[in-house]
Amino acid sequence: MSNKTTKAKLPVSLEQRVVIALGRAFGQLAHGTEQVLKPYGVTPTQYNVLRILNGAGEKGLCGTEVGRRMISKVPDVTRLLDRMVAAGWVERERDQDNRRFVTARITKAGRELLLETTPIIDAMHQDAFRSLSHPQLQAMLEMLEATLDDA
Repeated sequence: MSNKTTKAKLPVSLEQRVVIALGRAFGQLAHGTEQVLKPYGVTPTQYNVLRILNGAGEKGLCGTEVGRRMISKVPDVTRLLDRMVAAGWVERERDQDNRRFVTARITKAGRELLLETTPIIDAMHQDAFRSLSHPQLQAMLEMLEATLDDA
């Protein structure tokens, strides 16, 4: 019997190749986003929260709902919001009837930060997808959305 290890090539499914390509693409975009936002003192996760709260408008959202809408799940949305309140980008208001319910809203400073950074992020994304046509991007979006579990 030989001590040599057999170097059998394992099959890689198409699904696994897609997941790897998605992971690499996301990794590149996430790194780029981190670098672009660094001079503004905001992380990609915080930027995501600002976008979510901006979309919620004056009504705002509770921390649980913010957590549900995030791109990457974080273990402690409350602490994340605490840091954003301390930075002046978010404000929170406790419900008068149910003191356990707290609504988070974007502040003027948070909105100004979004106004300043979003065009830079948009330009980075446009550059990243420059080789794809609008119909290809639309098809990609529809395919990716079909894989999401919105439960």
